[in-house]
Amino acid sequence: MSSDNGMTFQDHITELRRRVMYSAIAVLITTVIAFVFHEQILYLLMQPAQGFTDIPSGKPIYTDLTEFISTAMKASLLVGFFAALPFVLFQMVLFVAPGLNPSERRYLYLLIPAVIFAFILGAAFGYRILFPPAVHFLLSFGSDIATPYIRIGNYVSLMMSLLLWMGVVFETPIVLFFLSRIGIVSPRQLGRQRRYAIVVAFILGALITPTFDPINQTLVALPIIVLYEVGIWLAKIGARQRNRQRANEFS
Repeated sequence: MSSDNGMTFQDHITELRRRVMYSAIAVLITTVIAFVFHEQILYLLMQPAQGFTDIPSGKPIYTDLTEFISTAMKASLLVGFFAALPFVLFQMVLFVAPGLNPSERRYLYLLIPAVIFAFILGAAFGYRILFPPAVHFLLSFGSDIATPYIRIGNYVSLMMSLLLWMGVVFETPIVLFFLSRIGIVSPRQLGRQRRYAIVVAFILGALITPTFDPINQTLVALPIIVLYEVGIWLAKIGARQRNRQRANEFS
């Protein structure tokens, strides 16, 4: 069995293995480089927690013998993956591009920088805007009753999870544009679902935010609502482009 581009199923499997291998090698190289600078990475991750100056020793602790090195390796792996993400996405594009028409291929190439930029913007929002007040709340809440000894493994896991989810959330406009461009959703449908999107935004705010106070949850929910509105606007552009392309095909 062969596809339209002349490649058999076995050829596709071989090509997929090759792209995955290249991506894995790239992630391995960037992870090793990141591990060399793991101290600087951990210091950078701890910058938003200015409240560390108020806890004993002024820095987080580790209670297991292997906790610090495992935390350093986890942070290095995630930073390595983020650093290799452009190359990984490019390998994905090279794999799927032969099965696309020139117009679809052009949009796919244009979406890669947009995806990377949106992810970085979301992670930066979590790092600069969301995480500092959340950490301050967690460190101050109950500090009169109990002494906060913060484990570095728990802190880094919380920080990386927040940065990852905020990066994913900021992909919302791009996803909505793409779904509209290929005809799965329409701007009118998205507009009718606005009230449900607001509810989902606050649910996500409660799930993503490490605190239970409504202020920090609102800090997550409001950008999601704004991103949804931006996604509706981009969906209108995608729908117009799709209609124009279909009109040209039938003319």
